Amino acid sequence: MLTERTNLRNIAIIAHVDHGKTTLVDGLLKQAHTFRDNERVAERVMDSNDLERERGITILAKNTAVTYKDVKINIVDTPGHADFGGEVERVMNMVDGVLLLVDAAEGPMPQTRFVLRKALEMGHKAIVVINKVDRKNADPANAVNKTFDLFIELGASERQADFPILYSNALTQQAGLTPDLSPDYQPLFDAILQHIPAPKVDPDAPLQMLIANLSYDDYKGRMAVGRVFNGVLRQGQTVARLQHDGHVDTSKITYLYVFQGLQRVEAEAVLAGEIACVAGLDEVLIGETLADPENPVALPSIHVEAPTVRMTFGVNTSPLAGREGTWGTSRKIRERLYKELEHNVSLRVEDTGAADTFLVSGRGELHLAILIETMRREGYEFQVSKPEVIYRKGEAGELLEPIEEVHVEVADRHMGTVIEMLGRRRGQMTTMLQGGDGSVYLTYFIPTRGLLGFRYQFLTATQGTGQMHTLFHDYLPFAGTIEQRELGSVVAIEPGTATAHAIRNAEDRAMLFVEPGTEVYEGMSWGSTCAPRICPSTSARRSSSPTSAPRAPKSSSA
Repeated sequence: MLTERTNLRNIAIIAHVDHGKTTLVDGLLKQAHTFRDNERVAERVMDSNDLERERGITILAKNTAVTYKDVKINIVDTPGHADFGGEVERVMNMVDGVLLLVDAAEGPMPQTRFVLRKALEMGHKAIVVINKVDRKNADPANAVNKTFDLFIELGASERQADFPILYSNALTQQAGLTPDLSPDYQPLFDAILQHIPAPKVDPDAPLQMLIANLSYDDYKGRMAVGRVFNGVLRQGQTVARLQHDGHVDTSKITYLYVFQGLQRVEAEAVLAGEIACVAGLDEVLIGETLADPENPVALPSIHVEAPTVRMTFGVNTSPLAGREGTWGTSRKIRERLYKELEHNVSLRVEDTGAADTFLVSGRGELHLAILIETMRREGYEFQVSKPEVIYRKGEAGELLEPIEEVHVEVADRHMGTVIEMLGRRRGQMTTMLQGGDGSVYLTYFIPTRGLLGFRYQFLTATQGTGQMHTLFHDYLPFAGTIEQRELGSVVAIEPGTATAHAIRNAEDRAMLFVEPGTEVYEGMSWGSTCAPRICPSTSARRSSSPTSAPRAPKSSSA
C-alpha cells in the first residue's frame, strides 16, 4: 500500500555556471544549523573537487541533507555543463522535484536548458528562484518571463509550467516571495515543503534500490549511493544485485549510511523514499538494482546519451618520456581508464589493435579534458591524439554527424569577426538579438567538429569578453568539409633547453608553447603561426630552434 513520507523531500538544484547555485547551497546548510557556530567552513563547500574550485563549475553530482521543521530535505547538486550530462541523468532518478536558479540579469541560459529538459522529461515539479536581485542591471520580471518561455519551449506540462517563484540574494543568504527579501531563507524552505511532493512509497513491498552513484572509501571499499524506491534496506541484509546483463548475484550489506549535512551517518535501517549509501558490494555498478533475493525485480536502468567525441590515449613515446609522471605503462593506463567507467557512465573505453593505445569516447571536448587533467594530477603520464567526432549512419545509409546548438554573447564591435569564424565552420545562424547594452546574442547550429579547439580562438578574437555555451542538438546529415588547419607549426630542428634569447627573437613570428628553461627535442612542435603567404594551399611548417637564434624559415607542406 502506497504511503506518503511527509517528513522527507528529495530535490536537485539546477543552475547555469555562476548563477549562484553553490553559494545558495552554502546558505541552506548554514541556516539549517548544519555546522557548529564556531566551525570554520570554506566557501563553496559543495565544490570539493580541486578542478571544480579552479574552473568555477560543478563536475560531479554530490549529496547533502538539511532538516527544517522536522522534515529532512535531501539536496543533490547537479552539474550545469552538458558534457557532464551522465551525472545529471542519473541524479534525476533520485529526486522528486528541482530548484531552478536563474540570474535576475541574465535570465535562463543554455546550461539551464539542458538540465531542466531532463527534469521535465521525468515529470518533476520545479521551483524557480530568481537570484542576484541586487545586481545593478537586474530585471526580475524579464527573467521570469524568459523562464516561462523556456518551460513552454521544452514541452512542460500545464502543471509544470505553473511554477512557484521566489527571489533571492545568495551572497546575503536572503529569499522572499517578492524582490523585497526576507532576512533569511525561511520563505525558500517553506516553498520546498509546500511545492516539492513527498515520496510515495510502499514500505511493505519487496526491496528495490537503484544505484545512481559510486565512491570509494580506503577502509570500507566501494560505496554505492542510490534511492530506496520500495521496501526497507537494513544493515547486514542479504540483497540480490541485478546486473545489466540480467545476471543475479547476492551480496551482504556490511555498512549502511544516510546523508546528514556533509556527512554520512550510519543507520540500522533505511525506509523507502530515502537516499542511502551502502558498502560491501565490491562489484556493484551504476544503474544496477538491489532487490529482495526472494523477489528480484529490476527497476528501469539509467539511460545515458551516447558519446559524440573520441580520442586515443596511449603510452608516451616522446624522447622526454618518463620525466613527468609516476604511472606510464600501458597496463597502468588501461587499468585507470577502465576504473573510470565505474562512476563515469557517459564515458566509453575500447582496446585497439595496438596494445599501448586505447580509444576513449566522451560527451564533449570538456568531458575528455577533465579526464586528462584528473589523470595527469594523479601521476599518470600518457599521450593523446587530437579529438574527433563520432559519425553515424542514417536509416537510408547517409552519413550523420553530431550538431551543437551554440549560444554566443559578444560585443557589437566583435560581431562581424565571430559571424565570419562560425560561418567558416559550417555554422547556421538561427537568431540574432540586440542586448541593449552593446551586446549581441547569437544562436547557431554548428557541427561538433567545427567547435573542436575553437574556444581559444573565440576568446582571442573577442579579446576575452565573449561568452560561448554549447548544447548537443542532434545527429544530422553531414554538413560538408571544414578547413581544419589555419596555423602552421614551428618545429624544433635540434634538442636542447629553450633560452630566453631565442624565444624573444621568435615571438614576433609565432605564438609559442614553451618558456625559457623548457626542454625540447628534435621534431617537437613548440609554436604555431599563420602562414598563408608561405604555403597558401596547405599548412606550413617552419623549422627553427628555441635553443638558439632562429634561422631563416624553410617551408614545406605539413
